[in-house]
Amino acid sequence: MNIRLKNEKLEATVCSAGAELVSLKKDGREYMWGADPAYWGRTAPILFPFVGSLKGKAYRYQGKSYEMGQHGFARDMEFEVVSQTGTKVVMQLVETEWTMEKFPFRFLLELSYELRGEELLVGWHVKNTDDKTLYFSIGGHPAFLCPIEGKGSQSDYMLRFMKDKKPVQEIVSAIIAEGGLVGEGTVEFGLDDGYLPITKELFDTDTIVLEDGQCDAVSLIDPEGREYLRVSFPMPIVGIWTPVLKNAPFICIEPWCGRCDDADFEGELAERKWGNSLEPSEEFDAFYTIGVF
Repeated sequence: MNIRLKNEKLEATVCSAGAELVSLKKDGREYMWGADPAYWGRTAPILFPFVGSLKGKAYRYQGKSYEMGQHGFARDMEFEVVSQTGTKVVMQLVETEWTMEKFPFRFLLELSYELRGEELLVGWHVKNTDDKTLYFSIGGHPAFLCPIEGKGSQSDYMLRFMKDKKPVQEIVSAIIAEGGLVGEGTVEFGLDDGYLPITKELFDTDTIVLEDGQCDAVSLIDPEGREYLRVSFPMPIVGIWTPVLKNAPFICIEPWCGRCDDADFEGELAERKWGNSLEPSEEFDAFYTIGVF
């Protein structure tokens, strides 16, 4: 089921399957990637209860091993609409017998989408409805058209990184190793007033992963030097991705509270780097915004 939101500036479409944002338009201009499976068959999946890959495609909890695919299971499940207006929708997911076999925790996950002027506010709410500690990660994976409206090629575009409304002069990315895990070492990028050209080689080593709150906003800049989209996020990690060597016409700007395992990780679920935990009845809230111009 598709839910359409509209205000005086924007139109958004959210699908109840995965609570996924599938369209965001301003004046009829589409900003979201269209999920062509020739490149990548998704648009903006929610990543829960894991972000990225697990070592050995499994995790350990209280001495038992549980298999889990990349990014968890929420993106492939049907969400229930719990409230809706013309400009906002709230959707929820709770555990099932099937999820309990893969992830032995009871939980409430709510996603909200709200149009506010020229921005879309994307909210995450997690509540621990179990009687034991809930461990989880959560993240966004929105994909944006780049190039947009047929303007130039992707290598004519740039990314711009900001922190506290000031341009960032350098970013340091973790290195994604075999199996989608974080390997040893880092890659440093020097920026010119916050700008980073999107070269053909930029994603040769897969995702750019920026930890420790290096920036809190990432923009896409068109060939004329104009900012046409900005993702803002008060979160510790952001990933920037497009499929390696596919020349895919989109860029993902992904705010995360959590990430994939380290390549040498041997611990249990509670010990995963950047993981989150909630005690019984505790709640977690986070959000990011997508601004279009």
